[in-house]
Amino acid sequence: MAKPNKTQENDGNVATFLGAIENAQKREDCKTIAALMATLSGESAKMWGTAIIGFGRYHYRYDSGREGDSMRVGFSPRAQNISLYIIPGFDIFPELMAKLGKYKTGKSCLYIKKLSDIDVDVLRELIAQSLKVMAARYPAE
Repeated sequence: MAKPNKTQENDGNVATFLGAIENAQKREDCKTIAALMATLSGESAKMWGTAIIGFGRYHYRYDSGREGDSMRVGFSPRAQNISLYIIPGFDIFPELMAKLGKYKTGKSCLYIKKLSDIDVDVLRELIAQSLKVMAARYPAE
């Protein structure tokens, strides 16, 4: 039997989590990102694990048989940066990525130091397009 995902949606208090971010700049940036993701997703913020804020959820099933639930979009304030989880990845958004600003990426992670390093309007469009891709791949149940 497959192990459950380590990062699960839970009843943690998002406002308390955001309020506890020590760096004032990062705290305000994260509040802005949370508001942006809530508006674009139409979903309320939920804690996933102890340090990730996610919006919406979907159920996935891999060919291997592994399955689980995850957020449609989310972010986490980390020590060195803010990680934004853009689940479809970035290869399908080359025009947006070219205009975004200063960032690094992982497979589905966008790493920024602060919001002022990027174009927030481009980020807004990236999140919106990501959510459209997710809705097509994983229709709401």
